[in-house]
Amino acid sequence: MDFQHVQRTLLLERWRETRQLGQPRSACGPANRISDVAGVRVGHSTLNAGETQTGVTAIVPPGDNLFLTPLPCGAEVLNGFAKPVGLVQIEELGVLQTPILLSNTLAVGTLFTTLVRDAIRRNPELGRTLPTVNPLALECNDGWLNDIQALAVSEAMAQTALQTASADFARGSVGAGRGMSCFSLKGGIGTASRLIPSLSATLGVLVLANFGALEALTLDGVRAGEMIVPLLPGHTPQRDAGSVIIIMATDAPLEARQLKRLAKRAGAGLGRLGSHWGHGSGDIAVAFSTQPLPQPPQEEQLEPLLAAAADATEQAVLDALLSAEAVTGFRGHHRPSLTQILDRLTS
Repeated sequence: MDFQHVQRTLLLERWRETRQLGQPRSACGPANRISDVAGVRVGHSTLNAGETQTGVTAIVPPGDNLFLTPLPCGAEVLNGFAKPVGLVQIEELGVLQTPILLSNTLAVGTLFTTLVRDAIRRNPELGRTLPTVNPLALECNDGWLNDIQALAVSEAMAQTALQTASADFARGSVGAGRGMSCFSLKGGIGTASRLIPSLSATLGVLVLANFGALEALTLDGVRAGEMIVPLLPGHTPQRDAGSVIIIMATDAPLEARQLKRLAKRAGAGLGRLGSHWGHGSGDIAVAFSTQPLPQPPQEEQLEPLLAAAADATEQAVLDALLSAEAVTGFRGHHRPSLTQILDRLTS
């Protein structure tokens, strides 16, 4: 019996006994969600209507008016096959001026307009006696399960996601995650958090997972994709494409440059899952601090945060896969859930 076989057996036994995957390398926050960072809220608007399977997810930082009191922010483009809006000014100025909206690729314009209207409502002189605002909207292509040409995402949906944001939120096939695929399985929204005792801080991560080739899927260090492929005869393989968005929040008072370093470590978490950020994938990480006045720690003090960023990103994707329900959508295309597949392997 080879070592890989032993690893797979142990993985399936753990799933059968606990229905859990992922071994955190450091302590989680109380809810193991991005909202463990005080003041951070998440909201969804989901459209489940036959061939239209899509939605919007909002990540709302603390603060009533981010335009007047922006937060430190950094971003890392791991692979730039993407159509976001707002990253150029974040790279230049290092601040977040609006909540963050996520949806499908062809909805970015709608998300932009929604965030502009929200900022104008709070700042009536915006663009007149005040400067214009820099909305942050990011996307993944959900066109396999969703009729993306229908342009079904509306400003009302985006406003609903913003207005219903709370610390207790759904994950999986909801909001922007409704039509997303991950490793040829159902992807979507996932989250995780880690405690950083040395900085008296919390790091939270939320992902929109829509990437990965099934054969490469690695769960807890085990090439599980190779076990799953025979269970999906005739399935349409997913390339390591489609994109993933990683949003990180922390209450550590980091400056923009340090937040960019933090965002970059999302790539290590994606690599542990078996992704190489293939051609056709927009893999983008954004990190912000909830502390508007940075008091940057020494660089060596960042080490546990950097490790936690990789760890929490990996677990947030696992959370998306394990929380998602199977979806059938555009042209009858179907993505099964990871839980369905693992249950079949252990039955």
